[in-house]
Amino acid sequence: MTVTLTPEQMRWIEAAVAAGQFPSVEDAVRVAIDDLIAASELGDLSWAKPYLDEAQKDVESGRVIDGDDFLAWLDGRIETLRAR
Repeated sequence: MTVTLTPEQMRWIEAAVAAGQFPSVEDAVRVAIDDLIAASELGDLSWAKPYLDEAQKDVESGRVIDGDDFLAWLDGRIETLRAR
């Protein structure tokens, strides 16, 4: 089988391989195909759209927390619960 990619797709894949994200171009394409298959097997996810819309509004209004800050908060919360 021969698959023709756009120059942009090929640049992206080659950069991902060069960065060590994939061992080869072939592996990168296999992962992409596997992801497409998995996504198609999930079925209809339209139920999630209201949750995504709400999250997007939170991001746009600045109601977000830095990942490191959240992890620190979570660690503190876990310690509090363990101390009970």
